[in-house]
Amino acid sequence: MHRLFDEHRIRKTRTLDGAWRFLTDPAREGESLGYPCGLPKAASPVIVPSVWNSLPELMHYEGAAWYEKRFFSPAATLRFLFGAVLTDAAVYLDGQLLGSHYGGFSEFSFIAQNVAEGEHTLVVRADNSFDQDSIPHARADWYHYGGIIRSVMLEELAGTAILSCRADYVLSDDLRQASITFSLDLYSDDGSSADLRIGIGGQTLVRTRISPAKGFSSLNLPPVSFEGFELWAPGSPALYTLFAETGTDDLLDRIGFRRIEAHDGRILLNGKDLEIRGVCRHEEHPDWGFAVPEMLDWKDLGLIKELGANAVRGSHYPNARSFVDMLDEAGILFESEIPIWGHGYTAEDLARPLVLKRGLSMLREMIQTYYNHPSILFWCVHNEIESDTPEGKAMTALYYGETRKAGGNRLVTYATDRPLKDISLEYCDVIFVNCYIGWYKYAAASWKEFLEMLAERLKECGADKKPVIMS
Repeated sequence: MHRLFDEHRIRKTRTLDGAWRFLTDPAREGESLGYPCGLPKAASPVIVPSVWNSLPELMHYEGAAWYEKRFFSPAATLRFLFGAVLTDAAVYLDGQLLGSHYGGFSEFSFIAQNVAEGEHTLVVRADNSFDQDSIPHARADWYHYGGIIRSVMLEELAGTAILSCRADYVLSDDLRQASITFSLDLYSDDGSSADLRIGIGGQTLVRTRISPAKGFSSLNLPPVSFEGFELWAPGSPALYTLFAETGTDDLLDRIGFRRIEAHDGRILLNGKDLEIRGVCRHEEHPDWGFAVPEMLDWKDLGLIKELGANAVRGSHYPNARSFVDMLDEAGILFESEIPIWGHGYTAEDLARPLVLKRGLSMLREMIQTYYNHPSILFWCVHNEIESDTPEGKAMTALYYGETRKAGGNRLVTYATDRPLKDISLEYCDVIFVNCYIGWYKYAAASWKEFLEMLAERLKECGADKKPVIMS
C-alpha cells in the first residue's frame, strides 16, 4: 500500500493504479450480464484511485458500478490489496469471486492461489447505496462518494508470507526499556516450516523456526526486551523500523515508543501532562472527493503546523495510511474513528444487528491496520449518536469493550453532542464533547455557563475524574 517508505524488500509488488475500465449499473444487472468476467464495449476509461462523483454526469450517482483491470502475471499466488472502496465491494478474478468487503475506509485484501502465467482480468463491483443498516447512514454531513478511492496493489506471495506484524509493548517505570510482544498474521500455500526473524532499528530481537498451518494463521510470540531507544512525542517524534522476514517474504513498518494515560482529569504522555491543541479534518476535496492526492495531505499538514496545532481528529473515518505516516514523522497526535455519524440513526437503528456487526468489523479493521502508528493516541468508536438512550448505551458498551481489549496503548473515546444528558460516559477513557456554542446556536458568552453545567453533570454521573476534550 502507498506509504512513506517501502514495506517490502523481498516480496514482489506493483501498483494497479492508473487506467481501468468503468461502467455504472443502476439496474443492478451486472452479474446476470456477465460483468464479473469482463465489461462490455460500452465501458469507458477511468483513473483509479478516484471517486466517480468527480465526473459531472455522475455527480449525484448512488448505486452499483463496475471496474475492470487487465494485467499480466507470472505463475504465482497473488494477493490483491485494496486501500479502500466505497462502500460495498465484490472482487472477481477471471470471473471467479475472490471475496466481498463492506466498509468504505478500510484496507482489505484477497488471495488467489496458483494463478497461471498469462493475462488476467480483475473486476470490482462497488456500491455506495445507503439504507438503515448502512455505515455511514444515508444521512451524513459529508458527500456520499463512490469508487475505488485508495490504491490497489498486486503482490506475489511465496513460502510463508507475513500479512501483518503488530508490536505490543509495555514500557518500564523509567520509560527506558520495552517488553515487546509480536503478533503476526501469516499465509502459507503448503504449511511448510520457515525461519522467522524479527527486529527493530536494525537489531534482531527474534529468531525462531515456525511451522504455520496451511492457509491463514496467527502467531503470538513470547515477550522480548528492547532498550536504547528514544521516546516518541510531539517535538521529538523518534521512529524505528520494524522488520519481519521468513526468507521468502518480508514486511516492514515503523513504530515509536510512548505511553499514554488518563487519570484525575489529566492526560499524560510519557509521564508528562499533555496539552492538546488540534483541528478536525475531513480527508476530502471538492475535485478529488475522498481520493485525496498525497501532496494535498502534505499541504494540509503544513497548514496544521502553521496553526500551532499538535493534534488532528480524523473526522469521521480512518484516514489514508500515508497521511498517518506524515503525522508519525511530524509528531502530530491523531484520533482515528469509524464512520458512525449519529444524526441519521434513531435509537432503534443503533440496536439493529447488522449495524452493530458492521461497526464492530470496522473497529477491528481500523485497529488491525493502524496498530503500529505511534501518532494515534485515541480510538473513537462513534460520533454524536443518541448516547442518552439505552440503545446508544448498549452500542457504546459493546464497542468500548472491544476497543479497550484490542486497541493497545491508546485511550478510547466517543464524541457526544448531548453531554448534559448522556448516560454512556462510563464507557470511555476520555470524554469528547461536541458543543456548538456560537456556531449553530447560543451566544459565545454562554460558554462559562455551559462548562459549569457540564462539571456538575459529570460529577452526578461519576465521570468527573475523566479528562474532557472539546472535540
